[in-house]
Amino acid sequence: MKITKHPLFYFIGITIYLFLKFKWLYVFKHLFRNPKARKVKPEFHQNVYKNSNKTLVSIVKGDNIYSMLKEGIELIGGLDKIDIKGKSVLIKPNIVNRYPSPANTNPYVIKAIIKLLQEYGASKILVGDMSAIFALPTKKNAIKSGVWEVIQDEDIQFVSFEDRGWVEVDIPEGRFIKKAIVSEVLYEVDRIINVPVIKTHGYATYTISLKNFIGAVHAKQRPYFIAPDYWEEIVAELNAAYTPHLNIIDGTRIIIKGGPTKGKIAEPNLIIVTGDRIAADIAGLSIIKAFGEWERISNKDVWAQRQIKRAIELRLGVSSPSELKIVSKCQCADKSEFEELIQKIHQYSNVS
Repeated sequence: MKITKHPLFYFIGITIYLFLKFKWLYVFKHLFRNPKARKVKPEFHQNVYKNSNKTLVSIVKGDNIYSMLKEGIELIGGLDKIDIKGKSVLIKPNIVNRYPSPANTNPYVIKAIIKLLQEYGASKILVGDMSAIFALPTKKNAIKSGVWEVIQDEDIQFVSFEDRGWVEVDIPEGRFIKKAIVSEVLYEVDRIINVPVIKTHGYATYTISLKNFIGAVHAKQRPYFIAPDYWEEIVAELNAAYTPHLNIIDGTRIIIKGGPTKGKIAEPNLIIVTGDRIAADIAGLSIIKAFGEWERISNKDVWAQRQIKRAIELRLGVSSPSELKIVSKCQCADKSEFEELIQKIHQYSNVS
């Protein structure tokens, strides 16, 4: 018998699960109580990482994450373009549960970003997320996944969004939602760096830059509570509530089939950097497609993915291959495998 995908089905199922796991606090705090959310106007930031009106995406392969990260940012214009010195910065990784990379962002990618931000004079650095409802609390997952360990040696504040307040942002062009309830932290910092992992996803087809934002959205607005058949469109609409200043995509270890927690893993050892969320997802989708393991991606044009199409309709970033420029660098001695992958990325993204 086919199970109807209805929000109430997910609500009841997750509520029962949380009760059985003795997580009553999360049931009442996040599912039964309406959050007190002050209203704010969405802050939109123009992508400054362009060359001749083309959005830049850098892809770097190597063995040293810090070196890859630094080169990836330099290839698109450098960190000075977003004026980090003296600013508070939120690093928003993917900490969906307790499992290690690639279920979550590689802790050493986060560590390298922290080091670079410190070198550029950031006044305050926060690392924050909210895990899947059934996996809360986020701090526990940060500890078990290795994220907590890499930030303990530094003067870094870890923020579990579920323990902080919320703000309400209007989504006037939304079809499924007209108001987004998101973490207040997004509106308390000067800069936001989005740090997703490249993964396939059993419900949302894939999770990269756009999907990573769901970790900053209140539990009641998770896509399965709104319209389970329209995960991708809802993901895009929720992204209208904020704009990251930079997207640093963890492509060190990725999930190319299954996901988002367990699945077939590949290790391309890549760091992708761009100022544009749609561009980030196009690059990540092309990489997944290059492995040819996930039919929902390998058998479809990356620009035709539903997250991408809705994000383009909402003008959240680039809208066509002609607006993109991919710049790449291999720090390894043997470049043949990387060059083959880059050719496929150009092919699947339709970027000349």
